[in-house]
Amino acid sequence: MSGMAVSGGPYLQAAFFCEKVLREIDGVTSFIRVVDRWTVTGPSETMPPTLIQNTLVVQMKSGIHRGSSQLVITPTSPSGQMMPALTMSVLFEGDDDRGIALIAPMAFPAQEPGLYWFELTVDGRSFTQLPLRIVYLRVAATQFPSQSTPGLPSE
Repeated sequence: MSGMAVSGGPYLQAAFFCEKVLREIDGVTSFIRVVDRWTVTGPSETMPPTLIQNTLVVQMKSGIHRGSSQLVITPTSPSGQMMPALTMSVLFEGDDDRGIALIAPMAFPAQEPGLYWFELTVDGRSFTQLPLRIVYLRVAATQFPSQSTPGLPSE
């Protein structure tokens, strides 16, 4: 398919949450523990406010799009409440197949269990929504202190 004309852009290549990112000396990036579910444990009936710490990865290709843009991530809680947005300036430059790779350590306050949505927009244009489910698991106070960990609880 060589010679195929690029007619638009930017294009979303990948968007996800993970626990850790490794950048090797040769420039290759590895994403460790890609997650879409986070388990919070605690002794009470209801989930205490918990700071969820993970890494947001967004990769986009320029296509014919060039210049500075505003990339915005807007979280929405399970109860439908919009949370403060994360806004970053990004620069699309170079060849059509070049782009941006945003790797952003992130911490957000989860106030309730359920499905959180993170809308990704560039210059006001919506590209995708990332889901992140927060599961609250009540444990006896003598078992463990309150904590949050990525991963899947048993169903």
